[in-house]
Amino acid sequence: MNHHRTRALVALLPLAVALGLAGCANGAAGPGSMPGMDHGSQRPSSSASSVVMADQMFVVMMIPHHEQAIEMSDAVLAKEGVDPRVVELAERIKAAQGPEIELMEGWLDDWGVPHDPDASRGMDHGDGMMSEADMTALREADGSEASRLFLEQMIVHHEGAVEMTQAALANGQDADVLALAQRVIDDQTAEIAEMQQLLTTL
Repeated sequence: MNHHRTRALVALLPLAVALGLAGCANGAAGPGSMPGMDHGSQRPSSSASSVVMADQMFVVMMIPHHEQAIEMSDAVLAKEGVDPRVVELAERIKAAQGPEIELMEGWLDDWGVPHDPDASRGMDHGDGMMSEADMTALREADGSEASRLFLEQMIVHHEGAVEMTQAALANGQDADVLALAQRVIDDQTAEIAEMQQLLTTL
């Protein structure tokens, strides 16, 4: 687990620098202060300068994470012969995460934080993101094999999301971000248990 966390932190350093520069450009922190380290009385507001780094990083990283979950769901939903319980789960994941993407993109617009989805998606986050080889295997699997592969991959994907979200809960300050983070943990922890159970019955 520590290796995964270290890899994730190293991978996030370039993004942290970029977000930090964005915050400075908006007149964020003064001398001797760092984005995300302000634990004073100032409340977060709708600008990059007042939203702590943990909140910004969570949103920027979770958007491509959700997008890949939808891509995985679309891949399995396009197939014949998939277990109906897996179909229902994939549809549920899409229904939950699509609106969450729109919500997070709206926050970035409000904060004035630049977001390049392609750049974020290409990073090795160390947070459960599937490789292109993983995605190809899912797309090429037949119905019954795709059912199993989807569950195995999505368990890893959800576990990565939960770990990443725990950092946001520990260090974030924005009430809306924290509420979404808690919902991600609650929903995806429950879905992990559901998928683990489903795997035993396929």
